[in-house]
Amino acid sequence: MLRAPFELFSERGYRGTSIAAIAERIGVSQQGLVHYFPTKNDLLTAVLELRGQWDVAQVLRTGDSAPTRLDLLADLVEYNTDRPAIVQVFTVLAADSVTENHPAKPYLQERYGHVRDGVAASLRQEFGEQLPGGLSPEHLAPLVVAAMDGLQLRWLLNPEEVDMPAPFREMLTLLRAAAGRRRLSPSGERSRVKGWAVSMLT
Repeated sequence: MLRAPFELFSERGYRGTSIAAIAERIGVSQQGLVHYFPTKNDLLTAVLELRGQWDVAQVLRTGDSAPTRLDLLADLVEYNTDRPAIVQVFTVLAADSVTENHPAKPYLQERYGHVRDGVAASLRQEFGEQLPGGLSPEHLAPLVVAAMDGLQLRWLLNPEEVDMPAPFREMLTLLRAAAGRRRLSPSGERSRVKGWAVSMLT
């Protein structure tokens, strides 16, 4: 039932998608659809929450193999290449949300805040309080998030030519080279890496 709103929000955006169009795509009556989702906002919330659940599920599958939090972020970037439809709908809704009174705006503001704080914690875990160039983790974290979003957009526009995970991993390599070290977490700490990532995505 959530596949149809996923597809339509991706194709038309939130405001361009009607309950009638979603019901038609599913193959049910509008009355049948609103029995489960009384409003379009309820459908939007369900779609966004489902995306978050898939992210968490991926962390649980791969978290034990990621030596650091930054490596786990790189794994998630690579995982997104296997689910273009999900990345597309999230990108469309994020762009839509900048308009006035968009219902997804509070959710996305909160999510980006969690992601930014999580990336700052990842940078602090590996590099300490001062990063290359004298930046603090809080100063660099928004740039890392912007790089992730920019790579996603370029990949959606030209997936045949843009290798989304490679530039992100190269950015981490540059950071580590500039810092002059790569501090790997001991194997006993990997469960904490996974636990942190789950909390960041929820």
